[in-house]
Amino acid sequence: MLLRSALQRVNFQRTFTRTTVRAFGNGPREVPALTSDRYPVQRGSFAELTDDDVAVFRGILGGPDTSRVLTAADEVQNYNIDYLRSVRGFGRVVLKPKTTAEVADVMRYCNERRLAVCPQGGNTGLVGGSVPVFDEVVLSLQLMDTIERIDEYAGIVVCQAGCVLANLEEQVGARGLVMPLDLGAKGSCHIGGNVSTNAGGLRLVRYGNLHGSVLGVEAVTAEGRVLDLMSNFKKDNTGYHLKHLFIGSEGTLGIITRLSMFCPTASRSVNVAFLGLNSYDDVKRTFLAAKRGLGEVLSSCEMIDAPSLDSCTRFHGLQSPIEKYPFYMLIETSGSDAGHDEEKLTRFLEQTMEQGLVQDGTVTNDSTKMKNIWMLREQIADSLLSDGYCFKYDISLPLDQFYDIVLAVRERVGDLAINVTGYGHIGDSNLHLNVSCARFTPEIYGLLEPFVYEYTSRLRGSVSAEHGIGFLKRKYLHYSKQSEPLRLMRQMKQLLDPNGILNPYKVLPPESPDQSR
Repeated sequence: MLLRSALQRVNFQRTFTRTTVRAFGNGPREVPALTSDRYPVQRGSFAELTDDDVAVFRGILGGPDTSRVLTAADEVQNYNIDYLRSVRGFGRVVLKPKTTAEVADVMRYCNERRLAVCPQGGNTGLVGGSVPVFDEVVLSLQLMDTIERIDEYAGIVVCQAGCVLANLEEQVGARGLVMPLDLGAKGSCHIGGNVSTNAGGLRLVRYGNLHGSVLGVEAVTAEGRVLDLMSNFKKDNTGYHLKHLFIGSEGTLGIITRLSMFCPTASRSVNVAFLGLNSYDDVKRTFLAAKRGLGEVLSSCEMIDAPSLDSCTRFHGLQSPIEKYPFYMLIETSGSDAGHDEEKLTRFLEQTMEQGLVQDGTVTNDSTKMKNIWMLREQIADSLLSDGYCFKYDISLPLDQFYDIVLAVRERVGDLAINVTGYGHIGDSNLHLNVSCARFTPEIYGLLEPFVYEYTSRLRGSVSAEHGIGFLKRKYLHYSKQSEPLRLMRQMKQLLDPNGILNPYKVLPPESPDQSR
């Protein structure tokens, strides 16, 4: 896309070096300490797994087919460790059902035996919600990966919960549709896990969150009851919308096994701009200009600070398309009329550069170049782990104070940290605060928590914008939820999981320091 005549100061000559990116969770990072050793938590009064239990599971999942019932230590280890390597359980068995009926049979048996269960999708979560805390039975949904139907007329996909997001994106894309959710972890994460955590992603500013996109779910309760809450319609006003109980409940109320999702029509005209700016105030003002000037075609608006981009380019061998600046913005537009969209984007960039907000940038509608620009944003999270250990905070903050917490934390931890960075979805006020260091230490942990959450609470922000509460944030939930909502949440948990076996130690804060469930 050539806008050179209108934008003499925008750099269009840069090219990207394509690189192979390390998969989520791989690499030589050390095995973390056990969760129960690193954090104050006590095991609940659940039964302990026996050989007889394993035999029952084998019977449910196909008898002698050992590939669906894993018990060898080397086979189950990766299912016990989270992507960040911040928590580690010691579950002894991993179960891999293929159908909702098998999930129901497993849960019915575990509930009768009082065996705790940890549901698991792609295990790309950042809050310790998808791995055991102690010796829970791991219920992996990875074999439940069937795409049942794609209706290109209604724009609906129906699938099992274990479908990988990137595969869904490819399949619906072939039908002229687009997944309303896009994540850096899309090559590994499961759509069921995305829905269970109410994942936000890169294009929430355009398509909204999953509460609006998910039309229906099928879920299995702790007692093995199958709840058919499926729907193929955006308008289905038939009483309580029970599906919303499971969207964002992180597997504590039930296990999502199938779902239907609305997929908008794919845009015919997509453009990506990568811009350099001198200050966060310029970022904030540019975002306001983007909302006003790009309007209906604005599909994503991301902010990246210099340390984040430096980490990404250094670790992944990528090349920035522009010179170094304190801040960068990635702006995407999606529409149906290329000429109209280019005109709006040209006008927006002209105005922001004339005002001295944008200093330099590059714009493209070439699919390969757009993908490579997006890699600069999507691979930041993985690159920050290369320092050894990374404390990651996913918070929502008012845009006026959006970046202040990065400066405050940088001053607070000083030389104890290798890097303190901030990037994220400025389009929906979601900051990803990262503090990387050589290893986890109680000293840094004590400086960061509860400081980060107290700071967020003072600004009436959210302690979890899109990654959920899991294990790591449950004792900080009260910074964003008052006592009455928390009491109602506990009542819902008791109703749907009376024995507390579903993903224990997650989401709900302990009512007392010695409470384990």
